[in-house]
Amino acid sequence: MKTIFKGTEVLSCKGSKIQKMSRTKSILFLLFSFFYSLFSFAQQQDSTKVNQLDDVLVSAVRVTSKTPVSFSNMDKKEIKYRNLGQDIPVLMNYLPSVVTTSDAGNGVGYTGIRVRGSDATRVNVTINGIPYNDAESQGTFWVNMPDFASSVESLQLQRGVGTSTNGAGAFGASLNLLTDNYANKATGEISSSAGSFNTFKNTVKFSTGLMNDHFEIAGRLSTIKTDGYIDRGSADLKSYFLQGTYVGKTTLIKALVFGGTQKTYQSWNGIDAETLNTNRTFNSAGMYTDDAGNVHFYNNETDNYNQDHYQLHWSESLSDKWSTNLAFHYTKGKGYYENYKEDADMADYSLNPVGTVTTTDLIRQKWLDNDFYGTTFSAKYVTDDLNVILGGGWNKYEGDHFGKVIWARYASQSELGDHYYDDYSSKTDGNIFAKANYQFTEKLSFYGDLQYRNVKYKANSAETGLVDDNFNFFNPKAGLNYAFTQNSILYFSYARANREPNRTDYEGGNVKPEKLNDYELGWRFNTEKFQLNSNVYYMAYKDQLILTGRLDDVGNPIRANTEKSYRLGFEFDATIALSEKFTLRPNFTLSSNKNVDLAVDGEYYGTTKIAYSPEVIAGNVVVYKPIKGLYLSLLQKYVGEQYMNNIELPAAKLADYFVNDFNASYEIIPNKIFKSITITALVNNIFDKKYVSNGYMYDVYPYYYPQAGTNFLIGLNLKF
Repeated sequence: MKTIFKGTEVLSCKGSKIQKMSRTKSILFLLFSFFYSLFSFAQQQDSTKVNQLDDVLVSAVRVTSKTPVSFSNMDKKEIKYRNLGQDIPVLMNYLPSVVTTSDAGNGVGYTGIRVRGSDATRVNVTINGIPYNDAESQGTFWVNMPDFASSVESLQLQRGVGTSTNGAGAFGASLNLLTDNYANKATGEISSSAGSFNTFKNTVKFSTGLMNDHFEIAGRLSTIKTDGYIDRGSADLKSYFLQGTYVGKTTLIKALVFGGTQKTYQSWNGIDAETLNTNRTFNSAGMYTDDAGNVHFYNNETDNYNQDHYQLHWSESLSDKWSTNLAFHYTKGKGYYENYKEDADMADYSLNPVGTVTTTDLIRQKWLDNDFYGTTFSAKYVTDDLNVILGGGWNKYEGDHFGKVIWARYASQSELGDHYYDDYSSKTDGNIFAKANYQFTEKLSFYGDLQYRNVKYKANSAETGLVDDNFNFFNPKAGLNYAFTQNSILYFSYARANREPNRTDYEGGNVKPEKLNDYELGWRFNTEKFQLNSNVYYMAYKDQLILTGRLDDVGNPIRANTEKSYRLGFEFDATIALSEKFTLRPNFTLSSNKNVDLAVDGEYYGTTKIAYSPEVIAGNVVVYKPIKGLYLSLLQKYVGEQYMNNIELPAAKLADYFVNDFNASYEIIPNKIFKSITITALVNNIFDKKYVSNGYMYDVYPYYYPQAGTNFLIGLNLKF
């Protein structure tokens, strides 16, 4: 919830609370009624199994090796080895072109991801094809869904524009996650882990298996707690996941409810260069001085948020050639962040002066109460030579933003429960797309993808002013695949993408939508023991909204349009089976990321490097399996130097870093009680590298987010 709340006081409570409750209940009632109707229909179907959920739920947004797109997959087996409480971005750290960050320094709480230098607002995220990016900020907040990795069957990261999908347009990558498939047999699972900085994770999972060959109920409960590497960078996280599945001969119906509650002490202020050298874990959040000059830290300088997701999917196999998927979704989010403000101007909080006193110490809360709901749909037609998908979606966001003063040294005329601002915003996002793969010859295939997207955004606040924008975007994509041999494929693709500004972009005024032309040329080579993927990309931007490295007065990253910019790069990744016991998985990205003829505040800088875009990113995973059940891996990551602004100010340079992690897992298959017992250990930063993965600029002064030195997590997993 960080970016949403930090300075995004959006607009007034439109309509009464009673109306809002009625609207929410109506949506839930409609979802229930629709599910009941589908359930009644499905009971009449035959009981043999349909396709796997990978095909049914996410075929509209995922790609295969026949699609001319650069991508990486991770499945449940690969995720489980390091799934000890750290967030999904951290688990993806070793994929090509990926850089991850962590505010608290240990990968729990607020974490972020950049792909090809593009931040999380440019990474389109879907869960079972349903948009997850926040509609206004366009960011993703994994802290609101702790331990979600424990309910992920697989994920796919498409780099570049990728294929058409639902939700925000992709400018750096698309990440789509598929939740757990149904289980044929009843299972239970208990997982616990503990480690550095008083980090603890506990997870309980269950599945009834397919009852009467048709019905399954499965669920998960999780808690994660940590003190964080940064002082007071604590997190108290809870989450749940519940799904009901019906399987018939031609029908799959899946209803899901999942969500989380988080309380996280704020650790997003960063530290200056001097403090970085003397006290790396210092956290200024909540700091204030009493009348005697003593320094204190407010003990509830926290972010508090609750988010619940409801999804209903109905997939139908109409024939050998035709299949359809229809989904409805609703997300409810509500919470606040709390700050101690020292010597605050009373006028900023609608407080009258008390005599000659015009400032006061106070504690404020900034609230967000939002609803996000809509539908997605697709139809798939498949023959030997042709694969066509028609689809789209319609989604609506409504957000109430308001602020409260819960304590003040000089309370003036305020009453308990008063709001010092009331803002409201809404956003409607609709899209339709058609995409096809056609096999011209045995070796040559064509890919085409057309998307039309309409976005309407309304807001009215002190930061944004009056906003009433309507965008119409046409996003075509096309490409060719040529198979030299069964193992060797060359591809080329072109994709056009357009994006609307996010909420905080409007604070700067005169903001423009972004445009991107993405060219990709790649080669794939696959044998039983050797898989190679290489790709050259050229991403040419018009009016790209680049990170300036600066933050606004409440911590939101400030972006600005640059008229012309580009990203040119080469990506490489491979899987090399040296033997049955040894496997190597190297990857690297070499890139040039430039603003062309950059002008800032009327001053001309010429061609400069784009902020937060390292020219070298490399990773490697060395896997050794000495005996059955034992898995050992060395995970390595190198991130080259990068700038935190676009004018290449020397002080704005982040140093490069090279970090090594060690992961071990041993699975025991007992004869009784448990199906398996797995012991897992993860030692992060084994060489105790003192490094910084992220930062920002305050005028000409750099601020940093230092990451933890050597730290560990140990886990135990019991399946029965």
